[in-house]
Amino acid sequence: MIQIDNLAFSYGPKEVLRNITMNLEPGKIYGLLGENGVGKTTLLTLLCGLKKTQAGTISTDGQNPWNREPSLLRDQYYLPDEVAPVNDRALAWAKATGKFWPSFSLQNFGDILREFEVEPEQKMNAMSAGQLKKTYIAFALASGVHFLYLDEPTNGLDIPSKAQFRSALMKYTSEEATIVISTHQVRDLENIIDPIIILDRQDVLLNASLEQIAGKLYFDYGTTLHPESLYSEQLPGGFIQVLPNTQGQDSKVNIEALFNTVHKHKELVKSLFNHE
Repeated sequence: MIQIDNLAFSYGPKEVLRNITMNLEPGKIYGLLGENGVGKTTLLTLLCGLKKTQAGTISTDGQNPWNREPSLLRDQYYLPDEVAPVNDRALAWAKATGKFWPSFSLQNFGDILREFEVEPEQKMNAMSAGQLKKTYIAFALASGVHFLYLDEPTNGLDIPSKAQFRSALMKYTSEEATIVISTHQVRDLENIIDPIIILDRQDVLLNASLEQIAGKLYFDYGTTLHPESLYSEQLPGGFIQVLPNTQGQDSKVNIEALFNTVHKHKELVKSLFNHE
C-alpha cells in the first residue's frame, strides 16, 4: 500500500504539487493522466525516492522512499520516458543489471524481447529508439517488483508494439503489484488502466475506479445531443456525450471524454467523487 498525505513539491517559486492525498492499492494498474506540466513525472520520481517531499509524506509499505532503503529499492522500478543507449548487448546488460532486483527473471526478459521482435543479443547502442524503449520496458516488466512506475511507456512505440506492451504487462507483472502508468496516450492503455487518477495544477481532480466512474457518469454513444450533457464530441455517425448518471444506467467509460469532462467541470466532478 502506498499512502500519500498532504504531499507538496515546488521547483523554486513554482509550486507543482500541493496537498496531494490519496492511497494506491496493491493489485491495481493506475492510469495517471494530466496536462503537460501538472506534475505527473514529478509525482512518479517522488514515489520512487528520486526526489524528496518538501511537505507531507509518502509511505510505501511503511517506508519513506527518499530513505532509499535496499529492502524497498529491490522491490520497485521506475522507467522514465526517455531512456539511454548502453554499449552492451541487451541480454548481457540485463543479466548484470538484474542482480539488483532479486525477483528479476532473465528468462522473462528474453521472452518479452522476443514478443517485441527485438533480438536479445543486439547491442543497445545500435538499436532504433523504438527497439531501445522496448528493451527497457522488457526489463521493467521482468523485474518482478511490487511497485512499478512507468512514465509514458508507449511513447515511441508503433501500433503492433503497443498491443504487445499491453499483453506483456498483463502477462508478466504480479497480480499483487501496484503499477502507476503516466500517459497522454489514453487510447493505448484504456483497456488495462483502472483506477484513473487525473491531476490538475496542484490538485487531484479524480481518483476513482472505472466502476465508480460509470456509477456517477453516463457515457452516451448516440445520435441525439442532450442539452444536459457535461461534455459532447461529434464522432462519425453520432456523438460521445457524458452526462450525470442519475438513472443508474450502465455504460462503457471513454477515458478521453472523461478527461475532457473533468477539466471542463472540475469542481462538479470533485464533489461527485469526493463525497461518497
